[in-house]
Amino acid sequence: MNKQLLDAGISRRSLIKGATALGAAGLILPAGYRKAAAQPRKGGTMRIAMGHGNTSDNLDPATWDNAYVQVMASTIHNYLTEIGTDGTLQPEIAESWDASSDAATWTFRIREGVTFHSGKDVTPEDVVASINYHRGEDSTSAAKPIVDPIRDIRVDGQNVVFELEDGNADFPFIMSDYHLPIMPSSDGRIDPSSADGCGGYVMQNFEPGVEARMTRNPDYWKSGRAHVDEVIMLPIIDAAARQNALITGEVDVIDRVNLNTVHLLERSGSIRIISVPGTQHYTFVMDSRVDPFTDNNIRLALKYGVNRQQLVDTVLSGYGVVGNDHPIGRSNRFFADELEQRELDPDRARHYLREAGMDSLQVDLSASDAAFGGAVDAAVLFAESAAEAGININVVREPSDGYWSNVWMVKLFTAVYWGGRPTEDWMFSTAYAAGAAWNDAFWEHERFNQLLSEARSELDETRRREMYVEMQRIVKDEGSTIIPMFANYVMAVSEAIATPEDIGANWTMDGFRAPERWWMA
Repeated sequence: MNKQLLDAGISRRSLIKGATALGAAGLILPAGYRKAAAQPRKGGTMRIAMGHGNTSDNLDPATWDNAYVQVMASTIHNYLTEIGTDGTLQPEIAESWDASSDAATWTFRIREGVTFHSGKDVTPEDVVASINYHRGEDSTSAAKPIVDPIRDIRVDGQNVVFELEDGNADFPFIMSDYHLPIMPSSDGRIDPSSADGCGGYVMQNFEPGVEARMTRNPDYWKSGRAHVDEVIMLPIIDAAARQNALITGEVDVIDRVNLNTVHLLERSGSIRIISVPGTQHYTFVMDSRVDPFTDNNIRLALKYGVNRQQLVDTVLSGYGVVGNDHPIGRSNRFFADELEQRELDPDRARHYLREAGMDSLQVDLSASDAAFGGAVDAAVLFAESAAEAGININVVREPSDGYWSNVWMVKLFTAVYWGGRPTEDWMFSTAYAAGAAWNDAFWEHERFNQLLSEARSELDETRRREMYVEMQRIVKDEGSTIIPMFANYVMAVSEAIATPEDIGANWTMDGFRAPERWWMA
């Protein structure tokens, strides 16, 4: 049941001028997927249960780290730009943008007539304060790495001008990051604890780890959005409890459907499965600084020891596609579909072992379902297929509690989840660039880093694609990360919910925008 997302193309002109699309990306959705009604209706209460959320969640955008708060944020806030359902960039608070010839200066025209829930007008000064909150030496924001290249921000009439250290052809995409909502300012500063946004819904109650309750913004500036009267979001971490809440009618929408039991929901005449392929991928990452993973022959041997299709069929129940050991998905603009697909090949794995001077290999692989659903099962299946090549993988079942602090980027060989990023530069800069905080393989490659810098400011689309294809090839063949599968975002809705025909693939829950884009049937 593999699903494909067709590539979306954006020309240099459409990106720089803020056009919304030159091409469309069509989603091939599951059999039986019903097209939504042509005209959304207003009214009703949408109840959403998500497999994320903590008692430590808060309203500070610098801290947002899970899909529960990210969906909540996109419900009450707007951003400079928005990623559309076809993967192209669309204007939001910025109604248009333009760039200098070297893509180092960007000018965003700020939309007039938009107000915050408090009644205050959204101004260019609010935009500057909202972005500046994440900048500077003292910033602890999770968005600091992506705004650090901003050298200066200034107001020019109704415009906001960004001066970058170097050119970045994808800069308008960065402004859609969920950490960067536009918030009201006073004396050049925002209040990060405020729920005052300019999005489609107004926060009425937020009890972290328990509930978020929001009502429709009667003054919302977007036509054809924010249809329901009320949105209630519940964090229900246990997959069985979450699905039972949908079956019994306690909620209308769930994410992170348990793929082991998805067939039970599929049989229901009143529940619809929505499966969307995007950039979400699961990895086994090797610490490239420590033997035996310093030797690329060992890394290649392990890469040829994975039965990728088995993992997609078994762990993902077919809701995904095989990966090719680089993090760029089929929904990305410059996906390298011309690269040969790596498959299980015990003979080639043994060849690379011999090249490393070994007849066999024994390594520990740390895994927990905290990394991703089915991570332990995936590690066990990996061990079974690799054994055919003389590779003995000892699967270490790690506790879920503390996995991201005690195992990830601590142990030498670990299972990891990545949500991916909308652009190639964003993904590579986050997890593969030398010195990046989340470079979990601690991997460095001189040619790769040279290309990363050059491609970022390259405005010729043909040349840029060549660079990103080469970078994908380098990571595939010389990287320290095994990427066997890309997982679809799998959600389920009751018959009370209607959705647009196209569902965003950049994040779960329609790019975090389900409360604004969906409606009651």
